[in-house]
Amino acid sequence: MYKITVSEEIKQACPIFRGAAIYAAVANTPFSEGLWEEIKAFTQELRNSETTDSIKCQPVITATREAYKRCGKDPSRYRPSAEALRRRLLRGLNLYQIDTLVDLINLVSLRTGYSIGGFDADKIEGFQLELGIGRTDESFEGIGRGFLNIEGLPVYRDSVGGIGTPTSDHERTKMDLNTHHILVIINGYNGLDGLPEAAEMTQELLRKYASSDGGSIQYFYEKESSRL
Repeated sequence: MYKITVSEEIKQACPIFRGAAIYAAVANTPFSEGLWEEIKAFTQELRNSETTDSIKCQPVITATREAYKRCGKDPSRYRPSAEALRRRLLRGLNLYQIDTLVDLINLVSLRTGYSIGGFDADKIEGFQLELGIGRTDESFEGIGRGFLNIEGLPVYRDSVGGIGTPTSDHERTKMDLNTHHILVIINGYNGLDGLPEAAEMTQELLRKYASSDGGSIQYFYEKESSRL
């Protein structure tokens, strides 16, 4: 059960922000052939229809980049994860194969343009998260990236500290093969448009590939958070 709130600094910088959170019981696996068939199909579709210049015109990515600027971060130096994933594919590189839960969230992010946080819910400290803005010299160990300068980045914090930004999530709460409960947060810096569809897509993939019933969805900020 989590209560998710949005700080006043985010409300001022990004007044149309809306979020969706999905809490679900899951069974992770090292690899899912069916999921990777979907990833390969999307990769080909993207390469046939997009360029590295056109990525920034995708509405959700455009809105996330603008949110970075309003919060004080250069989105060309610290790219939102959805943009970074699309750029990787368009450079002719394949998507990293990590595990089913990570790969699944990456596919939703690629399809929709949302930069999505995926957390092992059992590693989150406390029962409340707040979305704020990163501070000067705030400690944050990005997954596979070492210390990440999150000053000016939107960041979710639990009772210990930051756990996720749209550029990278924290090593402390990362998912692995022992993950049994996940919290997925979809960041709608463009507002509510498209957010329910992205949340439902996530639930559908969890049902197909993670032995889950899809869990429950919570929308937050418009009327603030209720508990999951």
